[in-house]
Amino acid sequence: MYTINGALGSPYSMKMRALMRYRRIPHLWVHGADSRDALSKVKAPVIPVMEYPDGTFHNDSTPLIYDLEARHAERSVIPPDLACAFIAHLIEDFADEWVTKAMFGYRWLEEVDQIQMSRWLAFDAMKGGGLATSQAFAEQFRARQVGRMAIVGCAAENFPLIEASTRAILGALEAHVVDRHCLFGTRPSLAEFGMYGQLSQLGVDPTAQAMMRKDYPYSFRWLLHIDDMSGINGEWDSENGGVDAPFAPIITAWLEQVGEIYMPFLLANAAAMEAGEETFSITAMGLPYRQGVFKYQVKCLADLRARYAALDNAARAKVDPLLAQTGCLHALLSE
Repeated sequence: MYTINGALGSPYSMKMRALMRYRRIPHLWVHGADSRDALSKVKAPVIPVMEYPDGTFHNDSTPLIYDLEARHAERSVIPPDLACAFIAHLIEDFADEWVTKAMFGYRWLEEVDQIQMSRWLAFDAMKGGGLATSQAFAEQFRARQVGRMAIVGCAAENFPLIEASTRAILGALEAHVVDRHCLFGTRPSLAEFGMYGQLSQLGVDPTAQAMMRKDYPYSFRWLLHIDDMSGINGEWDSENGGVDAPFAPIITAWLEQVGEIYMPFLLANAAAMEAGEETFSITAMGLPYRQGVFKYQVKCLADLRARYAALDNAARAKVDPLLAQTGCLHALLSE
């Protein structure tokens, strides 16, 4: 039995819980104060922390997904087609590293969101202890999170780009989910779970939830479907005679966001790190963006390049036209 030590307000926790539910891997869900001890068991104290059946503790959602793939063959979330598997990973990485800024920005920029979400997150963490104690903790947590806005790239001057990108992502999702819920067939990949994790928070926070309900109602409802797909028995397109089928329009639309925003973001971050600079800036969708350098995202770029380099000729022949069309290919080829 696995144990997921996480939080309802953590996109990565919700991502892993939904994935474990779909894969029907037996697990316990532990959140709030009961999950705190697990943070001391891992090098980087970040949730979710997964306790394995052998008593070891692990975190970082993407490596967890691949480790679970190695341990459990049934109901894989990695498409068997190598080209689709690479695209699924690219979308999951984009969700984890860029779309998360929408979650952070919508949650902590406006006072209405700061108040409600700090109180709800305190409520989740404490599970009792009295209203005064809970709200005092909420104020401390709110101040800490608001103070981190510039560090994580969610300052007010960056939000026009973050919001424009979020609306482009949701617009493509809204058009897609009325036809089918998944990207590479009738079963979900790690891409859906990565995107779900981030959007699950937009479906809760006041300002973002109101936007989704008004402008993207089917995407809002889709979140509840992805949260528990344990009853879904679907197929990959590649298993159903669709090896050469074109990618769904949503994949092109999302990769256009990757090419226009995420790849320049990764390249600028890596260049700034190499130059010893503390910040970097880009312009995308005609809008400015600036943040501090992050070492982890240098690793993300290196990992994407390594995964692309490992593709065989047939897989490259399938993905290269799409990657070139959407502006993603150059960054994957660069050294």
